[in-house]
Amino acid sequence: MGDTSPRLEAREDNDIMTDISPIIFIAGPTASGKTELAMQLADHHDVALINVDAAQVYRDMNIGTAKLDAKSLEKYPHALIDIRDPAETYDAAQFVKDAKVLMDAAIEKNKIPVLVGGSMFYFSALEKGVSKLPKADADIRAKIESQAAEIGWQAMHVRLASIDPSLAIRIKANDKQRIQRALEVHLITGEVPSEMMAKYAPEPLAYPLLKFNLYTPDRKLLHARIEKRFHMMIEQGLLEEVKALKARADLHADLPSMRCVGYRQAWQHLDGEYDLNTMIDKGVAATRQLAKRQLTWIRHQRGQIWLSSEFKNNAALIDHFL
Repeated sequence: MGDTSPRLEAREDNDIMTDISPIIFIAGPTASGKTELAMQLADHHDVALINVDAAQVYRDMNIGTAKLDAKSLEKYPHALIDIRDPAETYDAAQFVKDAKVLMDAAIEKNKIPVLVGGSMFYFSALEKGVSKLPKADADIRAKIESQAAEIGWQAMHVRLASIDPSLAIRIKANDKQRIQRALEVHLITGEVPSEMMAKYAPEPLAYPLLKFNLYTPDRKLLHARIEKRFHMMIEQGLLEEVKALKARADLHADLPSMRCVGYRQAWQHLDGEYDLNTMIDKGVAATRQLAKRQLTWIRHQRGQIWLSSEFKNNAALIDHFL
């Protein structure tokens, strides 16, 4: 099974050593037991649970998101669950805004904010801050793409160098995405991109953090859990849930909500693209890929405490840090 003991990675700052109660992050791949650990903490501490799952923000998407049932949510209320209709959008910037309000309110009441979920980009945005630069403009991007198609991205890089030499030095000539974004900011604002980036730099989270990451030492065991859970979702009525969503005239397959793992595959099956067994195989495979991406993100983080999902007393370990 491998080593199941917790691992603490060194931090270069002193955020953990402070008199201020920390914010707790509980992250990890899907099916690793994050929600269960958060509920165990709630049994022993006065906490405010905050959802960090981009799919669970949507109403009427319960089975495929592994959302807690109504009785459990009543006992262990999670903020930021069921706050959007599936036809609406919700992004990292809005999450950060909402989460900060909730954390401030919790701390005012002497509660410990516990943020739990698997949307890693949301965790990162909250910890490191969100860019305040202007949002992408589809028309301007199309214009940049058209020009690049004519003269090539290296020539576009030369153009960027004439506008912002210091930024161009830091961007490779074949880095299409960053060149495009820098030129886009310039065209929208008329300002030098690097100066705009410095002026509107993201604001990192002001509170100290305790970041706990659940992992499963045996990858085969994690894959088996994922497969078992997906089959359970089918038995619980995932297809019926997606049928009801699909019947709505205002929902379609390209919405962010309907692109969530499990919902995309069920929608395609209901459209007749493939049979039930193929849908299940594709859903399991997509969930495993999601878990792989989540783990990859986690490995690149710093200042985190790794907890084995196979260890039964993780809540007691967190007590020691608190």
